[in-house]
Amino acid sequence: MTSVPLDRYVAAVLRRRWWVVALATLVMLVMTGGARFLGVTNDYRIMFGEGNPQLAAFDDLESTYTVSNTALIAVAPREGSVFTRETLGAIEELTGAAWGAPHSSRVDSLTNYSHSEARGDDLVVEPLVDDAPSLGDADVARVQNIALNAVDIAGRLVSRDGRVGGLVINFVLPENADAAVVEITDYLNAVLDKARARHPDLAYYLTGLVVMNRAFADTTQDDIETLTPLVFLIIVAAAALLLRSVWGTVSIVVVLVFAIGTTMGFAGWLGAVLSPTSSGVPIIVMTVAVAHSVHVVTTTLLGMSRGLDRNAAIAESLHVNAYPVFLTAITTAIGFLSLNASDSPPFHLLGNLVAFGVACAFVYSMTVLPAMLSILPLRARPVRSERPAFFDRFGAFVVARRRFLLWFVTLLAVALAAGIPRNELTDNWTRYFDERYEFRRHTDFVIENLTSLITLEYSLKAERDGGITDPDYLRAVDAFAEWYRSQPEVSHVQAFPDIMKRLNKNLHGDDPAFYRLPDDPELAAQYLLLYELSLPFGSDLNDRIDVAKSATRMTVVVDSTSSREQRELDARAQDWLRANAPRLATPATGLSIVFAHLSIRNITSMLRGTIIAMALISFILMVVFRSVRLGLVSLLPNFIPAAMSFGLWGYLVGYVGIASSVVVAISFGIIVDDTIHFLTEYLKARRQGLAAPEAVRSVFRTVGHALWTTTAVLCAGLLVFSSSGFELSWALGLLVTITLVFALVGDFLLLPALLMTIDRRNS
Repeated sequence: MTSVPLDRYVAAVLRRRWWVVALATLVMLVMTGGARFLGVTNDYRIMFGEGNPQLAAFDDLESTYTVSNTALIAVAPREGSVFTRETLGAIEELTGAAWGAPHSSRVDSLTNYSHSEARGDDLVVEPLVDDAPSLGDADVARVQNIALNAVDIAGRLVSRDGRVGGLVINFVLPENADAAVVEITDYLNAVLDKARARHPDLAYYLTGLVVMNRAFADTTQDDIETLTPLVFLIIVAAAALLLRSVWGTVSIVVVLVFAIGTTMGFAGWLGAVLSPTSSGVPIIVMTVAVAHSVHVVTTTLLGMSRGLDRNAAIAESLHVNAYPVFLTAITTAIGFLSLNASDSPPFHLLGNLVAFGVACAFVYSMTVLPAMLSILPLRARPVRSERPAFFDRFGAFVVARRRFLLWFVTLLAVALAAGIPRNELTDNWTRYFDERYEFRRHTDFVIENLTSLITLEYSLKAERDGGITDPDYLRAVDAFAEWYRSQPEVSHVQAFPDIMKRLNKNLHGDDPAFYRLPDDPELAAQYLLLYELSLPFGSDLNDRIDVAKSATRMTVVVDSTSSREQRELDARAQDWLRANAPRLATPATGLSIVFAHLSIRNITSMLRGTIIAMALISFILMVVFRSVRLGLVSLLPNFIPAAMSFGLWGYLVGYVGIASSVVVAISFGIIVDDTIHFLTEYLKARRQGLAAPEAVRSVFRTVGHALWTTTAVLCAGLLVFSSSGFELSWALGLLVTITLVFALVGDFLLLPALLMTIDRRNS
């Protein structure tokens, strides 16, 4: 669209091109200087917002009992069971070394398990194993019998088949938790390296929440250091291949460097902290920036191939692209800003930084890019007149087959969308990392051979201080624990009544007939006091009972299950409590439950944000095109691709997690760009008097190559996300890429057919 202000602006940029480049470079360098202040966090809690009720309940649990900053080490002999002098000695050595770990507050292991038994009239509480190398065969057999029959450690600190033993270390992290996590994991890895050298016949596996935190940081660093340069190279190669212009590619590279540097520097000046979810900011900014630039460069090269001189071709390109690129920048920014509705803060940072990067890309595309094109010795191949260009032939095909294409794309969309119900909404934090990470490999071994890391935690309150030894309370909690043990998904339950049963048996001469709950509340309180006084240092019951003895903690270990199954299991537990022990009714908490609810909360919040963003973008399109009808028609090629991609995902994968909740918002903001360029050129041709079919041919001739090029480059860039080792990143990249491909199909096949069907004037 030509205008006097735009003419003057273009003339000024081209006339003062060196000043434009110099000033933009100065601004970019100043902004990029902030990148040194960027932080990388390894705290999984960054995934949750402050108002998250499940996180608040988890925090309450940890403040009542102990903080769940744990590391779990599994020890497995290459052959046989752990009940040998060598293996028990290795676990004993490891237990001692674990106490020396930075910030450790408690170590529970197979060997230091506080076993209680009666000796005469005395209650003796001592470690299950003391000086393992000195044990005789009978002693080892006794240890094995006790361990495999102790309900509080079998299936937790020793596998039920006796082939794997373990220990759990609890940590109290300081305020600077990121540095502490690095310190802890470095110490534990060094200890395990020494243990492997000392005991080559034993395998050691390290997992737990503290180790997962370190994996978060490693993934973020890997994505930034590996994927970003890779995307840059792929985009440059794709642009060079599609544009077939070295200097055109160089000018695009300059814009990419300026946009990324400014965006990441801006993030640093703000003191932003990156996580695996937000580490993809430079990649997304890069792909969006190249989309803006490709339109300008492609149109410039087409103009030069028709015989225009370089500056005239640049001026024509800005006249053609300034308005649609401005509109696409606005709609893309709106799509990413809608991520602020997410219930997960890293998505807020991702959306805001990309929206800022989109604005930077637009500014640089309208300033630095034309100036660079004018400075560089740009050349273009002349148009070959012996046969029509590809997009002339493609446009003729679309016009001739418009009815067939309308029905074909519609039926394809319906068939693919039918796969949406096949998707199960689930998140499993133990599988956020792929097998290239040692954390994932070790975690899989521990889950398969020792214990699951998915737990449901309950804080079960008595009616008064000291009420946890009341027989009615103990019976209710015990019944709840036994109900859970009968559930097929449950592998282990750790509950306070088990301790009281064991004490009752111990104080009746270890008679198995007395392995039951005491009936006298005062006697039960005395048992508990005697037991607590007998416990060695570091083995108190603070992680099981609260200070006032008014509540106990019950931990339910669940086999590897989906988020939905975890929520359903807790719902069944609530039904049982309401029917059998209403005074104990309380929802489950714990990290697994917090993650299990995150997907649902995020989809609910993002649904609201996406609807608002779509409504705003739709309104903008209606105003821009001055037609409610065309505005509504333009939405179909943008809504349908998301449905098609989720349907295909349902057929191929079958589950979606938290990443899926933001795909529609991100995709809609990006794919509407091609629709805007297509409709802008279509309306321009119609206003020049062309019939609808001729207008469609004109659009393909004018912007067909640019739309194809931008989509190809965007897909090439985003597809690199699929090589990330973090599930949220690879799922997001793959889903958005699939959506972009379907969007191009919609814009090339469905949109022209719709326009020619409804716009019959002068046709």
